[in-house]
Amino acid sequence: MKAPDLNTQISSAQYPKPILVTGANGQLGLTIQELYAGNSAFDFTFTSKSELDITNKREIDIFFEKYKFDYCINCAAYTNVEQAERTPDLAYKINAKAVKSLALVCKEYDTTLIHISTDYVFDGKKETPYTIKDLPNPINEYGKSKLLGEQYIQEILQNYFIIRTSWLYSKKYGKNFYRTILELSKTKNELSITTEQIGCPTNTESLAKAIINIIVNESKEYGLKHVSDDKVMTWYDFAKDILSENKLNSKTKLVKTSNYATFAKRPKNSILLN
Repeated sequence: MKAPDLNTQISSAQYPKPILVTGANGQLGLTIQELYAGNSAFDFTFTSKSELDITNKREIDIFFEKYKFDYCINCAAYTNVEQAERTPDLAYKINAKAVKSLALVCKEYDTTLIHISTDYVFDGKKETPYTIKDLPNPINEYGKSKLLGEQYIQEILQNYFIIRTSWLYSKKYGKNFYRTILELSKTKNELSITTEQIGCPTNTESLAKAIINIIVNESKEYGLKHVSDDKVMTWYDFAKDILSENKLNSKTKLVKTSNYATFAKRPKNSILLN
């Protein structure tokens, strides 16, 4: 999905919008930097954990007092689903408690919070796509920690966007399914990929575009949003597409499997209705 022409859309902007992006070294943060950091309509501040630790509320307070942001795009998250099941405290510290602190500071400084959440807030038992009206029911600690973060935002703020997305990947950045399949194809002639889960793989460029469009349009339609690409597939289908796109399907054989042995339970249906 092509990034919007922001120079055309905001040619009348009187000043660049100050925007904080947390978790900027992750795949979404890096994508936002690549696509939009050079645009004069925005005054981005990109922070990694070493530059702004969102688990430290005092540090957030000092940062916001110094820079005065119009928007905060929170890309920071604990996303290791398996490890969250074994040591959930860190997941809750980053995905819930830190989000609460961020929401409190955003409220104090009248900053609109754009927070990235996940399809894992649902149990995956529904046979049709999930809407924003469906009741969450997470089945693992990662999903529970993300849902608690959502709830803190809803309790504290009025000016917020909680964007749930599914099967997020970047072709260039981070550790994700797309890049993992490419890496495995270098050393393995055969890959067993599950057919037991369905969802919509979402390119970080699509999600970045949706986020920036909220800012460009100065949207006041606050609340929960579902944003994902629209092609429904299994993980096996996605792996097949990845190999085909990179002309590796003759080199690496894919084998369908219904067995997906993981420590954490995972939703079988991750389709979000945009």
